[in-house]
Amino acid sequence: MGTEPNILPQTIRWEQGCLFLLDQTLLPLEVVYEQQHTIEQVWESIKQLKVRGAPAIGVAGAYGLVLAIRDRSELSHGQFMELLERKADYLAGARPTAVNLSWALRRLVETARQMPSSSVTDLIATLEREAIRIHDEDRELCRRIGENGLSLVRDGMGILTHCNAGSLATSQFGTALAPMYLAHERGVHFRVYCDETRPLLQGARLTSWELDQAGIDVTLICDNTAAHMMSQGLVDMVLVGTDRVAANGDVANKIGTLGVAILARHFEIPFFVACPYSTIDFQTADGGSIQIEERGEQEVTHFAARRTAPLGIGFRNPAFDVTPNALVSGLITERGIVRAPYEANLKQSYADQ
Repeated sequence: MGTEPNILPQTIRWEQGCLFLLDQTLLPLEVVYEQQHTIEQVWESIKQLKVRGAPAIGVAGAYGLVLAIRDRSELSHGQFMELLERKADYLAGARPTAVNLSWALRRLVETARQMPSSSVTDLIATLEREAIRIHDEDRELCRRIGENGLSLVRDGMGILTHCNAGSLATSQFGTALAPMYLAHERGVHFRVYCDETRPLLQGARLTSWELDQAGIDVTLICDNTAAHMMSQGLVDMVLVGTDRVAANGDVANKIGTLGVAILARHFEIPFFVACPYSTIDFQTADGGSIQIEERGEQEVTHFAARRTAPLGIGFRNPAFDVTPNALVSGLITERGIVRAPYEANLKQSYADQ
């Protein structure tokens, strides 16, 4: 796939043992990297969506756990393992729906468990290397997703995407946007319709910004405009990311994705979901078992820091919804496009995991 356009900033940087996160709450008006000094600061950055997107928070979480333990070489092996597991549990609570966060943290804990006779100093060095390996692996996984989804992007088509599953949601390239970047590099001409994605406008602030920076033809629409655009024959494919795929192929993604999938089925438009293996949760049988994060009132009752709802009114603010596998045309993964029946085909594709 080559390299990501130089004009797109990296979401996460690990430089000589220092962690820097691009503060996505300030985009698209400001590009600011904030150094993370403690695990508590990383927890807040994940919770506040300074870093967001399932793969990206997995990488950030791995580095955050390293920050928590790297200066604790005075501990005994047992004390160190107790601290490592406690800090991993703490960080996993920042955002419970996206499985990549807990996956990355478990991977570091399991790495340490497999070294029972190592010194704590060696454990700390090994865990830093493993976090860097997760970061590098995410770049490669997204590149492969782009290659495997390339054939779906055809000249002249209109593609609808929801929320942000691009470079800003990963270490590089993105998941849902990776095939678009590759197609654009190959000279394929297409238009992306980008849902604004209420309540936090990740589509308007992030996706439309990074696509525009890359020179891709992007049109921003309100969330409730998607049905109209489909009815006019302007949308040929829907391509989104996901924060968790259950064992049966149900997908949890940003709130509003389910509605888009239902619309796509009505208008007979293919609905594809892009994800790396770290997002597939074989321990969760179906979408009904996925914990859906509920966020605070202000995201719903305010707009642009101004109150837009009556005082004292009730509210609900689920951050995600679950799209049943029957509405999914295929899962674009680093190992190819997985299609129904999902439970059997996911097991077959990842039999070695």
